[in-house]
This record gives sequence, C-alpha cells and structure tokens, in this order.
Amino acid sequence: MTFIKENSDPNDPETEGRIRAAYEHAVLAAGTDFRSDRLWESYINWEIELQKLSHVTAIYDRLLGIPTQLYSQHFQKFKEHVQNNHPKHFLAEEEFVQLRVELSKASLSAMVGEDGESAVPPEELPPGTDDLPDPAKRVTEIENMRHKVIEVRQEIFNHNEHEVSKRWAFEEAIKRPYFHVKSLEKTQLQNWKEYLDFEIENGTPERAVVLFERCLIACALYEEFWIKYAKYLESYSTDGVRHVYKKACTVHLPKKPTIHLLWAAFEEQQGQVEEARSILKSMELIIPGLAVVRLRRVSLERRHGRMEEAEALLRDALNTAKTPTEASFFAVKLARHFLKVHKSQEQAKRTLQDAIERDPTSPKLYLNLLELEYHGDISQNQVEIMSCFDRAIKSPMPLESRLLFAQRKVEFLEDFGTDVNVLVAAHDEHIKLKEESESLKRKAESAYDSSGEPDAKKQRVEDGTEATDATAAAAMTDMTANNSAYNYNWYQQYGTWGQNSWGQYNQYAQYNQYYPPPPT
Repeated sequence: MTFIKENSDPNDPETEGRIRAAYEHAVLAAGTDFRSDRLWESYINWEIELQKLSHVTAIYDRLLGIPTQLYSQHFQKFKEHVQNNHPKHFLAEEEFVQLRVELSKASLSAMVGEDGESAVPPEELPPGTDDLPDPAKRVTEIENMRHKVIEVRQEIFNHNEHEVSKRWAFEEAIKRPYFHVKSLEKTQLQNWKEYLDFEIENGTPERAVVLFERCLIACALYEEFWIKYAKYLESYSTDGVRHVYKKACTVHLPKKPTIHLLWAAFEEQQGQVEEARSILKSMELIIPGLAVVRLRRVSLERRHGRMEEAEALLRDALNTAKTPTEASFFAVKLARHFLKVHKSQEQAKRTLQDAIERDPTSPKLYLNLLELEYHGDISQNQVEIMSCFDRAIKSPMPLESRLLFAQRKVEFLEDFGTDVNVLVAAHDEHIKLKEESESLKRKAESAYDSSGEPDAKKQRVEDGTEATDATAAAAMTDMTANNSAYNYNWYQQYGTWGQNSWGQYNQYAQYNQYYPPPPT
C-alpha cells in the first residue's frame, strides 16, 4: 500500500478511488489476521489525511468487531476520534439524523412553538445542529450524540474483547510464525492444530481461511495441515480446494505421496479423470517404484472400465520390480486381479506359480496359492492342495515357515483327508521338522559365553547363515502375528488378498491372518 500511494498521481481524480479499492482488497485478504493492526492503522490514517471522517468511522465499525492484538488501542483511538470531531462530520448522514431523532424527544424543547406543537417534527430534522438557537443546548446535543455513538460501540468492543481473550493463549504460543526448514517442535504443531480447530468451530470462514494461510507459512512442510485446509474448503469452494492441492504438491511437497493421492482422488470426484491420471503419473516420475501410487493407478483404470490398462500396469510393476519381495507383492495383486476381475482362476494360479519359481523362499506366495486352491471344491481339489503343501514344505524357505506349513497339512488331512496312511506320513513329517527346530533352539540357548554374547551368532556370521536365520525369524513373525483361528473356508475371505496398512508408502501386504503360532 505504501508503494501504491507513493507512485500514484495526486492530481488524477481517479487516484483516490484506486487507493481506496486497494486498501479494501488488502483488508479483505489480511484484515482478520490477529496481527493486522498496522494495516488497519494505515487505512485509517490515509482517510484522516483526506478528511474523510465518516469513512474513518465506518472503518472503525469494522475493526472494533475483529479480534486483533491491539484491539484495546483501536477503541481508545476511536473515542478520541469521536471526541475531537463534530458528529455531523464523522457520522454518515443517515446515522446522524437517526441519532437526532432519538435525542430530540428529550432535548429539543426549545423548538416547541406557542401552540404547544413541535416547530420541526423529529422525522424532518436537518442533518446538523445549527438549527438550535441556544448554544448551550447545541453543545449538550453534540455531547449526547458523542456519548450515544461510543455507547453503541462499547457493546461491540466488549464482545470483541471476549473473543480476543479466547485466542490470546493460542497466539502467545506461536513462537515461529515464519518459515524455516528446521522442524517445528511438537508443542508448536499441537498449538496450530488446536487453534485451527477452535477457529473452525467458533469463528467465521473468513477468519478460518486467514488462519490456515498463516499456519501454512510456518508449517509449509507438514502435509497434514495442507490436507486439513483442503478438506475444510470442500464445503465452500472447489476451485479453492484445487488451488490448495496444486500449491502443496507442486511447490512445497512434491515428494509426499499421500497428498498427491488425495489430490488425484479429488479430481476424479470432480470428473477430471485425465487430470487424476496426470497427477499419479507425475508422482511416479518423481519417485519411481512406490507401490501405493502404482496400485492407485491400477484402481483408477479399473474403476473406469479400462481393464487392459490396469492389467498392463500390474504386469509392468511385476516385471520391473527391483527385489524379489516387491515382485512377489505385485504377483499376488495380479493374481487377485485375474481371479476377481477376469474370473480366471487358471491365470491367477499360473501367475502365483511363476512367482514361486522366481522367489521360492516367500511364504506369502505359498499362502496365496493355497488360498486359491481352497477357492474351489476341496473334495475335487485335494491333489492340488497337497501338491501345494508339499512344495512349500520342501522349499528353501526358513525352517520355521516350513514347520507351519507341515502343521497345516496335518490339520487339513485331519479335516478332509481320505487316506489314513497319508495322514500318518504327514504327521511324521511334521514331528521331524519340529524336532529339528527344537534342536536348533536348544543349541542357540546354550551357545552364550560368559560375556553374554551368543557363540551361535558368531558362528552364523562366519558361515553366512545369520541372514537365513534372520529371514526365518521375520517370516515367523509375519506368519504368526495374528492369532485368529485357522479357517479352511478361505474362498470366503478371498477379498482380503493383499490387504495391508498403507500408512507407510513402501510397506507390503501382510498375509499372516490365517496362521496362528504352533501350540507349545
């Protein structure tokens, strides 16, 4: 505003209107900020310089109802403004006449004529006080009008003072209102959250938006605040939501997948499918290999009937996977796609079998293949189920994983087997693996030396078997994390294939819901 005033031509008749419009734009954008006092004072002083005292009063009428840091100082200056100027100068004509009408019933006795009627009806009083012949009465009326003006604004001030007191603690707790790459303290983040929640619940939408904009200066690198802002604006402005997402994703948070996914979902909700595709593709170009982004692209294509594109995306992810674990994850997703979308159990089975050939140490692949076999008629499918069990037990998986498959094989034969000889053989196989596992555990427990360090660990480091044992432990944890009862009706739960918590971007699915730990 200082720049505009310094570079405006004072002789141009349109200058005053342009400057006033600029001030209005400024206070509309930032006037509800708790620390916007200097802006309001600049506006008021400019109007005073022009001797537009009624405009000054109108500005104060707005300012006195806004909770700002110097609210009390503004009210004091307003009272000085009233006391130092004539009411007909600082009041609009309509308000001035209205006040005279209200006060005339008690103070215009000098205007009563000889016939006992008012010489000038109160409704027809002129916009001035010069019509009063008695100077003392003129002064009295002016003072009464000043008192009435302040009295009316005093109620507004009292309410505003109460609103300021509600926000003062939040404002005092803001220690870094500016941007810095250094992380904010948890107390600062919590204060912003509570302040925003308070303003959303108790303030106006204009105040909430201004507070969000202030917050996102200091918290520009925290996507939770951008997301909160976008969600809040959904009730008010579609363009506003789009602007927030675009600013967050293209300027401040180009490598944060969560907010990109929300932006893409928002555009899809608005019918902008191509825009959603573009957002997801851009995210993959910035950070290649994020499973959550690839899966969102797949689901987007599927929702809009482009099944071939969805399948192609899954195949591409499977073929370009950088680790066996990643490849196995997408193999399960592709198999599920074949079974549930294309209704092709054969393609799903072939996908899992090919994946096992590439990664024979993955318990998840065997589990999903077993689940797929259970999808059919168990009485007609026992040969394939037994083959899957045997393949898992004879695989290079860690011992603990193979032991669990052997245990489930026995349980399956107990429930559905038709040959007792096969059951006995499976039981013996399970006992053998269990004894082998217990033997390894006893050796590990007795391998500690006097310093408390396990000799077995040293031996594993030397012979390179430590990684295998670690993998076994991880697999054991993965397969036994959920202690739900074993359920052979897996086909009823086939919809849970590949489910996982996507709170972490690169975390793969957990498939351990079927296998409780072995009894001790």
